[in-house]
Amino acid sequence: MKLVVTVVGVDRVGIIAGVSTVLADHGVNIMSINQTILDGVFNMIMMCETKSEDMKNLTSIQEALNTQGKELGVEIRAQHADIFLSMHRVG
Repeated sequence: MKLVVTVVGVDRVGIIAGVSTVLADHGVNIMSINQTILDGVFNMIMMCETKSEDMKNLTSIQEALNTQGKELGVEIRAQHADIFLSMHRVG
């Protein structure tokens, strides 16, 4: 299953490490990553892949990322890539 993970919040040390650790702990491979900091606001989008097609696994990943986001003071969202792409498709 392909996932899109987005992270937004005030920049600080450890954001990428924290998110990457959660993903690795759940067997998620980061295929592509793009991040920028605008006026002190950290923005990151990651295209990821997991071998599991089980939606329970996605829920587990989302819950772990939510917990990590609270610890880091950022908002982290993980969605199935098909849903993300259909929501952001123009035309």
